[in-house]
Amino acid sequence: MTKRLISLREDVGSMALGRVLTLVIPVGEADVDHAVTIAHDASHQHPCRVIALVSGNPRGATRLDAQIRVGGDAGASEIIILRMYGPLARQGRAVATPLLLADSPIVVWWPGASPTDPSADPLGALAQRRITDSARARHPHRRLEELASHYAAGDTDLAWTRVTLWRGRLAAALDQPPYEPVDAVTVVGAGDSPSAYLLAGWLGQALQCPTTITSARSGSGIISVHLERASGAIDMARPAGDSAQLRQPGQPDRAIVLPHRSDAECLADELRRLDPDEVYASALVHGIPTVVVRRPTRRPPG
Repeated sequence: MTKRLISLREDVGSMALGRVLTLVIPVGEADVDHAVTIAHDASHQHPCRVIALVSGNPRGATRLDAQIRVGGDAGASEIIILRMYGPLARQGRAVATPLLLADSPIVVWWPGASPTDPSADPLGALAQRRITDSARARHPHRRLEELASHYAAGDTDLAWTRVTLWRGRLAAALDQPPYEPVDAVTVVGAGDSPSAYLLAGWLGQALQCPTTITSARSGSGIISVHLERASGAIDMARPAGDSAQLRQPGQPDRAIVLPHRSDAECLADELRRLDPDEVYASALVHGIPTVVVRRPTRRPPG
């Protein structure tokens, strides 16, 4: 297969030296096309070799089907899709190892279900960076607890990357006079949103103050952040759409752009940095356990 890749690169003029990393994607058949599309879009910023490992029926005959894309619909990358059947379906590491780019970083991204301990997984153990997506878990908050208990340097999560714009906007609001400490934080977000928990964990750690999550309806994501200070509160709310309202004492209300980030944008961000994300680790491991969860009270009927 490596010889075939070299031949294809010569035919289309693709430069092997432009590949900066190997992105390995363990994925199911139902999600492979969507995952490859996301990786393709992210690769415009980070040319890489993409290896999608698709596990088929492990009870059938041993078979390996391979598809190679170079140039054209592969964008700035080489895309290899490997469908593994029979006993081979459980041998993703052995299948991928001969195709890893020499002397370049390895990143593993699980777009769907991910192992309980990513760094102990056979593929995860090969990688400098391991990217999960707790938003895809059946119980996202429980998944965050698992990731925290097994955290290793190099782990990260797309649910964390999705709060980057929130973090930037809130930091900018606090970086203006009066420079007062924050006494309390309240995040309103969906109970099934791991991003809301990670944002609350980050705020609690960064500001060293009591932090509360008020649960909203499932699927609504992060709705608002309330920062209590002596001179008055800072409120940032995005109830819907891609714009938010910012309220600060002594200033007129402002509309700010706060778009929902695509998976391709988030993946590209994570491929940009290959060093351990210590801020994510602090929010996940130390911040979330200190957050108080407040469930909305139901009014009695009548």
